[in-house]
Amino acid sequence: MSSPDLILDVLRAELRAASITYKELATRIGVSESSVKRMFGQKDMALSRLAQICQVTGIALEDILRRAADARPQAATLTLPQETSLVANPRLLLMAICCLGHWSLEQVIETYRLTEPECITLLAELDRLGLIELKPLNRYRLRVSNAFRWLPDGPVQRHFRNHVVEDYFAGGFDGPGESLMCLPARLSLASAQELGQKIGQLAGELARLHRNDRRLPADERDGYTLLLGFRSWELAAFTALRRG
Repeated sequence: MSSPDLILDVLRAELRAASITYKELATRIGVSESSVKRMFGQKDMALSRLAQICQVTGIALEDILRRAADARPQAATLTLPQETSLVANPRLLLMAICCLGHWSLEQVIETYRLTEPECITLLAELDRLGLIELKPLNRYRLRVSNAFRWLPDGPVQRHFRNHVVEDYFAGGFDGPGESLMCLPARLSLASAQELGQKIGQLAGELARLHRNDRRLPADERDGYTLLLGFRSWELAAFTALRRG
């Protein structure tokens, strides 16, 4: 589906949510109802007309464009060579994670000891790798979906296991909104699969909140990381005590 198609689909959904019919919209923009139906049916609408419709209906044009961009088919994972390139350069991996968090170039420079030319070079490399689409003024758009995941047991996950997990669990997990739980259970395969599906739903909920909070000022958001693991496992020291 092309971008114009997505934009009109999003606009149609917004009109429906606002209970604005084609007939009412036609009255507001001074055309016939059949003309409105034709614009949406043929998916042929000038940008000036789109801006006019947004103005008379109170629908934010930037929200329409953002939702259409979010709806565009995107990859849920990177390839093995892409992830390998990221872990080979810690600064590139840092910039990739910042981009996945929708940081601006200015926020990265304010937070880390990276110069503007360094950041621009890293952004260009991420564009080459296909993680982002670099735009004018060093802005970017993610080329991966909101359901993005690192490859299972891929280069980035192995890097995290080797260098991140110990540092992550060294914290107290006692700050606002923080939590740490280790809950053993004996489950059937069906129950384990059911819980696996719920974990996937939780990841989707995290993505939704992350997407919604992008509209808040930077000083009202903080970096949180959800680290989940669920597998058939027993501590090796306990296994050693099992009866033959």
